[in-house]
Amino acid sequence: MKKSLYLFFVSLFLINNCSSQEENPPKVITRINNNYEAKLIIDGLSIPWGIDFISSNDILVTEKSGKLYRVIDYKKFLVEGVPAVYYRDQGGLLDVAIHPEFKKNKLIYLTMSIEEKKGNGGNTALYMGKLDGTKLSNIKLLYKGIPDSKSGKHWGSRIVFDKSGYLFFSIGDRGNRDENPQNIYKDGGKIYRLNLDGSIPSDNPFVSLQGAKSAIFSFGHRNPQGLTIHPLTGSLWEHEHGPRGGDEINLPEKGKNYGWPEITYGINYIGTKITDKTEKKGLEQPIYHWTPSIAPSGMTFSSSKVYPEWKNNLFVGSLKFQYLERLVFKEKKVIYREKLFNEIGRVRCVKEGPDGYLYFTVENKGVFKIIPKK
Repeated sequence: MKKSLYLFFVSLFLINNCSSQEENPPKVITRINNNYEAKLIIDGLSIPWGIDFISSNDILVTEKSGKLYRVIDYKKFLVEGVPAVYYRDQGGLLDVAIHPEFKKNKLIYLTMSIEEKKGNGGNTALYMGKLDGTKLSNIKLLYKGIPDSKSGKHWGSRIVFDKSGYLFFSIGDRGNRDENPQNIYKDGGKIYRLNLDGSIPSDNPFVSLQGAKSAIFSFGHRNPQGLTIHPLTGSLWEHEHGPRGGDEINLPEKGKNYGWPEITYGINYIGTKITDKTEKKGLEQPIYHWTPSIAPSGMTFSSSKVYPEWKNNLFVGSLKFQYLERLVFKEKKVIYREKLFNEIGRVRCVKEGPDGYLYFTVENKGVFKIIPKK
């Protein structure tokens, strides 16, 4: 009798747990996935912030300290001519991306923190330059956030290209949440959209509004350190650090406001409230939020046949908990989360290579390649 009663309550718990799993964000599953291994292919790196691929065996890697490496057949070559960075706290040399027509024009893009005038601090900038071997030349500043600030916080920044030929990049709120993210007349806390030559698209949302930042695509962001394009829909996906709780995944759309700091699922690091509101009319909701925070950095979709069971899944690095997270979506809703390579280190960037393999960077280690076991 006691045994059957026990089984009844266990069954009831499982039924209730399954139904709540459908209604609420699922908890992360921690398990050892023996089907894959993370192979270190480029070592000797301190904070490898961004990576991009000229080919599977020709990789560009940024070091936050200001160094850009070209890695050919796993041998590192330092690239000369990279603009000086304002290396402060979270700032430095950030993302790198090759031009969609790199084979023809040899152009690459970099985001980094720079200072305009010594002593005034810095802000995030986007550069374009021509890469000849291991030399960067014809460097052009495409965009720089203003004004400079001595704050070392929230620089962003990622670079991504959509299927229509636009370049998107991000700048964090620079630690000034009360002035920057909600103000379209100021930089910071924004996703920007440019043509590939750095000019402003004529249909950007605020291009005809006098005094507004015409490069803005969306606003109300905190510190976006992940941008990617969905392989099926072509839509832009973004994630950003929350404060204490409330890291977000958003689908930025033209001219829309994503709420920071008017609405948030997080609180201040000291435990006090930022706002009582998690939603408000006219402000967009995230499609997912991590609470507690995982400190996300880097994101990409797996779109190849290399990992059949991971097709169209999203991969995000966790700085705080030091793992790579796999998220499965159904109609823009997270239905499954999984930790991969738990405690491997602070995962800074993750990207799909031209060979279809997933690569990710880990601070004080280097670049890893995920290899399916046979």
